[in-house]
Amino acid sequence: MTKLKVGIAQFEVVKGDVKHNLEIVEDALVKMGDTNVSLVVLPEMWATGFDYENLAALSDRMDDVLARISEIAAKQNLIVVGSLPEKTENGEIYNTAYVIHRNDGVIGKYRKIHLFSLHKEDRYFKQGKKKLVCETDIGKIGVMICYDIRFPELARAIALDGARILVVCAQWPASRIAQWLVLLRARAIENQLFCVGTNACGGDEKLALGGTSVGYSPTGEVFMVTGDSPMNLVADIDLKEIEEFRKLIPCFRDRVPDAYT
Repeated sequence: MTKLKVGIAQFEVVKGDVKHNLEIVEDALVKMGDTNVSLVVLPEMWATGFDYENLAALSDRMDDVLARISEIAAKQNLIVVGSLPEKTENGEIYNTAYVIHRNDGVIGKYRKIHLFSLHKEDRYFKQGKKKLVCETDIGKIGVMICYDIRFPELARAIALDGARILVVCAQWPASRIAQWLVLLRARAIENQLFCVGTNACGGDEKLALGGTSVGYSPTGEVFMVTGDSPMNLVADIDLKEIEEFRKLIPCFRDRVPDAYT
């Protein structure tokens, strides 16, 4: 299967209000599932927001959230990716993106490697150590979270592991939305793959989020883009574009790894 539909669920994440945020995502997944979407990408920390004061207690509720999303994914035949706070047995908390695959539940999770110190993420989250490329029935999917896109080494490692789609979950500020677009486009072009970034919108007086969730083709063409308000969006892609472009401009064949050390 090379032709498929991908979707983004952009909305205003209400800090600490798991019930409200979950209801929005449930509705979005059902609606997009009814249009035969294969993959839906959610924002960063979509169920809780960055509610640092209550992060530990909120993270205790994420098993139930994952169970509910897995139930909908199975019913609607979806692959869903989005990040949530993950608490380990020893009490450490990670910003973790989960890959939920149709009837299989969670098949992979990526713990955010690059923590954004400007917003104190490094004080509240444990740093992830491993990239993720997840095998799915639509091909290999690589996962990144927000600040990660400023680190092209991670995207290249994901591409070298065979990813055909790179998904990015984010809460990216409106003041730097131009950089969001350039960075996502660069990651798509330089790695010759599809890149889908879902951002949150809204925010508060301290931080306005920019929305503008977007999908780029391997050639850097926009195939879907939202505005700065809540929106579900679906688009068609054809994975054959990846091989066609890689044959035309064989960047991977022409790499010289020995020169990069």
